[in-house]
Amino acid sequence: MKIRVLTISLLCACLGTAATAQTNAPAPYGPVPSERQLRWHETEIFALIHYGLNTYTDREWGYGGEDPALFNPARLDAGQVVAALKRGGMNGVILVAKHHDGFCLWPTRTTEHNISRSPWRGGKGDLVREYADAAKKHGLRFGLYCSPWDRNSAAYGTPAYLPIYHGQLRELLTRYGTLFEVWFDGANGGDGYYGGAREKRNIDRFTYYDWPATWDLVRQLQPSACIFGDVGPDCRWVGNEKGFAAEESWATFTPKGRTDPARPANGDSMNHIEGPAGHRDGTAWIPAECDVPLRKGWFWHPNEDATVRNPAQLMEIYFNSVGKGGCMNLGVAPDRDGLVCAADIRSLDEFGGLLRTLFANDLAHGALAAADLVRAAPAAAPGDPAPFAPSRVLDGDRYSFWSTDDGVTNATLTLTLPAVSEFNVIRLRENIRLGHRVDAFAIDTWQEGAWREYAKGQSIGACRLFRGPKIKSDRVRLRITQTAACPCISDFGLFLMPAAFTPSPPAPNS
Repeated sequence: MKIRVLTISLLCACLGTAATAQTNAPAPYGPVPSERQLRWHETEIFALIHYGLNTYTDREWGYGGEDPALFNPARLDAGQVVAALKRGGMNGVILVAKHHDGFCLWPTRTTEHNISRSPWRGGKGDLVREYADAAKKHGLRFGLYCSPWDRNSAAYGTPAYLPIYHGQLRELLTRYGTLFEVWFDGANGGDGYYGGAREKRNIDRFTYYDWPATWDLVRQLQPSACIFGDVGPDCRWVGNEKGFAAEESWATFTPKGRTDPARPANGDSMNHIEGPAGHRDGTAWIPAECDVPLRKGWFWHPNEDATVRNPAQLMEIYFNSVGKGGCMNLGVAPDRDGLVCAADIRSLDEFGGLLRTLFANDLAHGALAAADLVRAAPAAAPGDPAPFAPSRVLDGDRYSFWSTDDGVTNATLTLTLPAVSEFNVIRLRENIRLGHRVDAFAIDTWQEGAWREYAKGQSIGACRLFRGPKIKSDRVRLRITQTAACPCISDFGLFLMPAAFTPSPPAPNS
């Protein structure tokens, strides 16, 4: 009996809300996200900060022999950077604590090539600490990247390097509070300083870093952090640096590894090229992280102000990342003062303002929701909607939902608005705790006495956004035309994209 009670309790906790804690709630379909992945999906937009010796040498990839004395910004202010990110709509920030040049932005015991050997803060500085504190102050989630490739270390390419790298990770994972993501990429091996050897060192990227042990270290020390890699294990690279997922993108994915198909490591991945779309029948929940730099390069360069993406371009990326069920990871590069420069601030401020304006007013608020089919459920408390009622799509809860009985593959949900409204953006969400369920759908609007199709698609997932021409209507309909399991729709929102967004005047650097 105790086992049965525990099982039911765990099911209720997994489904999340009181409404779904019913014995006849739909069973999950296929792979489902972990709690850490749910928090990642909810973050939606975050920044990746590249800053270090490369900022002062005007390089993207440092060689490894740069002098730490180059790092001495008099005006550095992590708070200024993080505040700019927050105004720009970011909900998290990932700091590159060590890039491929091996220079560590914290006072590590693992190498002399670190910030304590610079004159900044009198050799007592810890940039990771300053960013972690700034993120906490401004309410942003914090993450870290520590490059496995180290072009400075004399030990790189030998068995002696991995304990050094794991030591760096251990310091980062234990000193700076709770992390929402730990980031890895596939860059490894090649020319480097390597302690003065100045040579090329190649490694077997499939085995050298012992990815299973490296991932396990993250799991042990930061169990709530998602691990990003080419093919996961928690979130996958979208496969490009343009920030775009495929038109139909699935959070489910089947990694293919050379040495262990069941658990391919980051460097062992063979199919990251399939990242933009994922796999409808994927064996694991590994959603797409869509990374793109705000400028041409990931690091700041003095001649690249003209390459800063404008708010319209950033909104295009948003609709093709967050709006395709993934997350948007925007690369932001502080300048040689350690600040976000004026050109970048203007773009971030305008983009953040555009986002806030767009989603400030959900025109579906106050609508009457009706469906042709509703899942049977025990009676709700007096005054409460039924657990799976159509109105659940309007309550602002990602995990309450309208659903139908099992076996239903076609259903219709209609919103009747309080008045005729003008809109051109539509948002749909599934309760992803229960997996990807919908395979095809269409959205119709009532026009001149008849229903007319406005948009259609296949994947919904954590978030699906559609933009179209402005349209006026008082009725909007969602037609579910094909499913793998009964639909579980948690959100149906209507918004109006601002016709124009007035640029702000140039912002100061501080």
